[in-house]
Amino acid sequence: MLLEKIEIVEKRYDEIYQMISNPEIIADQKKYIQLNKELKELSKLVETGKLYKDAVSQKLEAEEYLNSSDDEDMIAMAKEQLDKSKEDINNLDEEIKILLIPKDPEDSKNVVVEIRAGTGGDEASIFAGDLYRMYTKFAQDRKWKVSVVDTSEGNDGGFKEVIFEISGQDVYGVLKYESGVHRVQRVPQTETQGRVHTSAATVMVLPEAEEFDVEINMNEVRVDYFCSSGPGGQSVNTTLSAVRLTHEPTGVVAQCQDQKSQHKNKEKALKVLRSRVYEIELNKRMESDSKKRNELVKSGDRSAKIRTYNYPQGRVTDHRIGLSLYDLPKILDGDVSKLIDEIQLYINTERLKEAGEV
Repeated sequence: MLLEKIEIVEKRYDEIYQMISNPEIIADQKKYIQLNKELKELSKLVETGKLYKDAVSQKLEAEEYLNSSDDEDMIAMAKEQLDKSKEDINNLDEEIKILLIPKDPEDSKNVVVEIRAGTGGDEASIFAGDLYRMYTKFAQDRKWKVSVVDTSEGNDGGFKEVIFEISGQDVYGVLKYESGVHRVQRVPQTETQGRVHTSAATVMVLPEAEEFDVEINMNEVRVDYFCSSGPGGQSVNTTLSAVRLTHEPTGVVAQCQDQKSQHKNKEKALKVLRSRVYEIELNKRMESDSKKRNELVKSGDRSAKIRTYNYPQGRVTDHRIGLSLYDLPKILDGDVSKLIDEIQLYINTERLKEAGEV
């Protein structure tokens, strides 16, 4: 059964490989990009499928030796090969089943991350800054590129709001489950009696929309220019370099004041605007898809509390899967992989159950 699925994938891979050399496909940039993405996604499956078929072939070869040979040395070697090939088959079987799960077409996209301070006043702003540093460090460790779009700094450090782009390989696929409310429990520096306070920040991870994903008619976008400002709202320059875009059909607003160039700020703001409008379309699509709507961790409810960072106990708890790790300093220093990997493992296991594979 698995070999049949591998054969189907290999056939599709060969079809796409032939198609992308067709001049008509090359001329259609949207189709060409989509086919190249699919080819890249299938290449891992094709490569793993080849290893699986080699392991099956080695298993059959070892069994044949055991049934036909009288040579003790050959029998010992065949037994060793049989054990190894069986182990390889089991491992590759699990890997292929996960690779066969239909991918979210958004997974390969770059992202726009928006972190906003919630309840907790200045402490919430400081925590928003902690989360920004955590994701920035995580991205840098993975060789991803981080670019700030817009910030509104808090009074005692951190951010009331920070918006930034992360670009690299499969960024949305890795970070998409980070959206939601993050809570922190710790003693604020301003607290004289040593009481633990609870503050919160909201994280939004949006897939960065490419131009052909969503069409923005610039005739429907109001463009406002203003001076960039720093903490407390004071002007930090006298030129109208900051840009605010308002998409009038949806009321969606995006702005950027991080760059000195008005043109670059407008370009960045347009990326954010396009991604926010695209997210509205994605949410409409998900609402009509019962599986996505009912998926525990993929909930689009941004009011859902997803994680708590408890300083007194040095603990980070992900409430969606009931996982607690006592490694808070390391996690806030960018080592979020364990949490992300466990959520993805949970999701993949649920999908395999739905497909009847486990």
